[in-house]
Amino acid sequence: MDDPDIAEVARRSGVPASTLRFYEEKGLIASTGRRAGRRVFDPGVFQRLALIAMGRAAGFSLDEIALMFAPDGRPRIDRGTLRAKADELDETIRRLTAMRDGLRHAADCPAPSHMECPTFRRLLRAAESGATSAPEGGLSGRSAPAAAGGRRAPVPRPADG
Repeated sequence: MDDPDIAEVARRSGVPASTLRFYEEKGLIASTGRRAGRRVFDPGVFQRLALIAMGRAAGFSLDEIALMFAPDGRPRIDRGTLRAKADELDETIRRLTAMRDGLRHAADCPAPSHMECPTFRRLLRAAESGATSAPEGGLSGRSAPAAAGGRRAPVPRPADG
């Protein structure tokens, strides 16, 4: 099979040609030449694009993903980096689960108003103290205290009432 051109890579991978060009500019992928004026890629580009997509889905930045490839293009993924990202995802899941549970409680609470509900008021105090806020850099980033090794205040779990 001939090496696929950029249109074929875009079609088969679902990654727009503009993104492929951007990835090439960032050094994440490399074309092997040109055919009829179009960039041509080694068939291994599909596996590399899959690794890039997996890294992005896990919340890695493109710069972090770039470090996961050796100069020869082969994957070189540090297991400690993967463990740290998994821990970060666990924290994000814990925070989002607490927020989801709080929203469900607020939606179903039998109290006449949210302000009369002890659970809602506890959640409100936690939000005021920053315990339920997203970390700096969005939900996929680490909070400043967590990045410095500190701990955030626990997010109160909804209870009946």
